Amino acid sequence: MPIHWPKLNFRGWSPANEIAVDLGTANTLIWVKGEGIVLNEPSVVAIEKSSGKIKGIGLEAKRMLGRTPDGILAVRPLKDGVIADFDVTEKMLRFFLKTIIDRHLFRVKPKVIVCVPSGITEVEKRAVRDSAQSAGAKEVYMVAEPMAAAIGVGLPVETPTGNMVIDIGGGTTEIAVIALSGIVSDTSIRTGGDELDQAIVQFMRKNYNLLIGEPTAEQIKIQIGSAAPVGEEREMEVKGRDLVSGIPKIVRVHSSEIREAVQEPIQQIVDAVRRALEITPPELASDIVDRGIVMTGGGALIRGLDVLLQQETGLPIHLDEDPMTCVVRGTGRILDDPEKYRNVLTT
Repeated sequence: MPIHWPKLNFRGWSPANEIAVDLGTANTLIWVKGEGIVLNEPSVVAIEKSSGKIKGIGLEAKRMLGRTPDGILAVRPLKDGVIADFDVTEKMLRFFLKTIIDRHLFRVKPKVIVCVPSGITEVEKRAVRDSAQSAGAKEVYMVAEPMAAAIGVGLPVETPTGNMVIDIGGGTTEIAVIALSGIVSDTSIRTGGDELDQAIVQFMRKNYNLLIGEPTAEQIKIQIGSAAPVGEEREMEVKGRDLVSGIPKIVRVHSSEIREAVQEPIQQIVDAVRRALEITPPELASDIVDRGIVMTGGGALIRGLDVLLQQETGLPIHLDEDPMTCVVRGTGRILDDPEKYRNVLTT
């Protein structure tokens, strides 16, 4: 039986051909209705410079970051939450969708919901839509990432009650106050996990004369990174190239040093949360005092960030159990109950 979505003319949607895509700066996740998450791959593509031929996509390409010979370039086609290289993004999305479509033997081209940053421009929306259609989608609909994240953690977005979400991704941090299936106020900054990695790279260069790559910086962030002093302090060995002698060397780094290194991007996130609270309507602000703020996205996993935000705002901060998948889980819920969530989508 076809489902009729009144305001968006969603005739003909069936469980066999409905796909949700979280096209993130760091990772791309795909959800197929009735099955859940069927793909979770890094948003990285390895290209042969001379011919433009794809040498690897996803995890295979991520392993090549910082390790490729002159003829091959490993790139991340999404920057700061939006498409930086249209052609490469299209090839990557086509590869991911083709993998899913071939595996599921869809009889017709799938209809796709893509998650996008709330501050996306019309030009960037068109790039997302064109990429998805070129990759094999029949129709493309979009939902703002903070809205999808709120639905993913189970917040009642369709009610008049105010809900506040902080979604920290690889390239952007989205802070939104949501009520009645709409974003009442939102603040979006182009600071996320990537900026924390860059801050660590710069710290190692400045303080230890050690040159490291982004994958190593990401490992440091995951293993000993923190936004505030919580639990036991840690140390780890970091390998890189000495900028003075040019010879590889190993140094030991303490978690307190890394905490100091990432203070600037962390403070940008804290300031953005403060700005978002300042522009929140007073009636919704009172709801947030009662309900607190929910943190989602892979960047929310850095230790102590919830503690720091609670200290800075005085509000309860809740971290989802699986923050990296909140956005795509929310889009999956939209697919499961299109009538309930029809107002959150845009064409």
